[in-house]
Amino acid sequence: MIEAVHRRAPKLSINVLPLVGQGRAFDTAVEQGWLHRIGPSAALPSGGFSNQSLRGLLADLSAGLPLLSWQQWLLVRRLGRGDTTVIAVGDLLPLLMAWSSGSNFGFIGTPKSDYTWRSGPGQAFSDRYHRLKGSEWDPWEWRLMQSARCRLVAMRDRLTARGLRRKGVKALAPGNPMMDGLEISPVPHALQRCRRVLLLCGSRMPEAHRNFLRLTRAVLALPAPVPVALLVAVGNQPDAARLNTTLADLGFRQSLPPSEALGAESCWVRGAHLVLIGRGCFASWASWAEAGVATAGTATEQLVGLGIPALSLPGAGPQFKRSFAQRQSRLLGGAVRACPSEAVLVDQLNQLLTDAASRTKLGAIGTRRMGPSGGSDRLAELILKPLHGY
Repeated sequence: MIEAVHRRAPKLSINVLPLVGQGRAFDTAVEQGWLHRIGPSAALPSGGFSNQSLRGLLADLSAGLPLLSWQQWLLVRRLGRGDTTVIAVGDLLPLLMAWSSGSNFGFIGTPKSDYTWRSGPGQAFSDRYHRLKGSEWDPWEWRLMQSARCRLVAMRDRLTARGLRRKGVKALAPGNPMMDGLEISPVPHALQRCRRVLLLCGSRMPEAHRNFLRLTRAVLALPAPVPVALLVAVGNQPDAARLNTTLADLGFRQSLPPSEALGAESCWVRGAHLVLIGRGCFASWASWAEAGVATAGTATEQLVGLGIPALSLPGAGPQFKRSFAQRQSRLLGGAVRACPSEAVLVDQLNQLLTDAASRTKLGAIGTRRMGPSGGSDRLAELILKPLHGY
């Protein structure tokens, strides 16, 4: 979305303040010079998921979260006095920061969707609570969105926006920017004879490495009448040394990739199993997969949005715990299924790979839930016109 704003208004000065983590996702734009990363930041123990558990919250508090948030709030207040427009992306914390700036602001609510309580059994306490409210957003969040200084409220889907409009919030659903920038490309010839599984282990260490091992073991347990290609799409973490050591311990030997066009960082072989490690390859590899195995957030949603069903494997956290996985499954209408154990994941993955009709049905659900691409450009237009006059 930030890139879409820059394309429309290349001379506009854009600053980004990561509230959680160090904002490594912005490295390329910062290096190119058109985006400026500002403010204090820190890599918190919970990885930004302190709302998932009391232990994660206590760890973040001990690591200095109150002081960090206070310093960030002071910066936002100072920027607000300079008539800077603030765009908050996320949930309550960025929304509260933007409101407290005293400046005009916009809010893009990415993490919450009414699909999470309108889908599935709906008997949990949280489901009944959201049903009582008529929205996954809370009353204090509605009040902040109703501020006269709030010039834009954008939700990820129409269902959630409609629920907020019933509460007096002028919410829009211009499209889901998470589906932008993903490539749909034909399966390379070198992989066409393989069953193809995309592995998404997340990027928050050490959780991501633990989940990489668990997911890889599960795929290795598949019956293999035909070769299985495991496409491991990772970001900056886990690093190559950890992945290489783990694969070697699992009995893999390093080999040359079957094709340079695959863009793999490394290639590993064990019997009928081929593992490709690709750093920054998610966008180009996702559409090659027949199914996914995942312990990730946004990337999993993007995968099923492309029509690729996935299976998840909740662990110890702090991010990808059982509650997170179940919420994600309901958000996506079952296009990603949470499995209670590696054995169950193996069984369900084998069923997915051998049942094309089931893959197509689940993939269609995921595509509907995530929506089409193009949301970033529409959001950029909404941000620039009313807030900046472009």
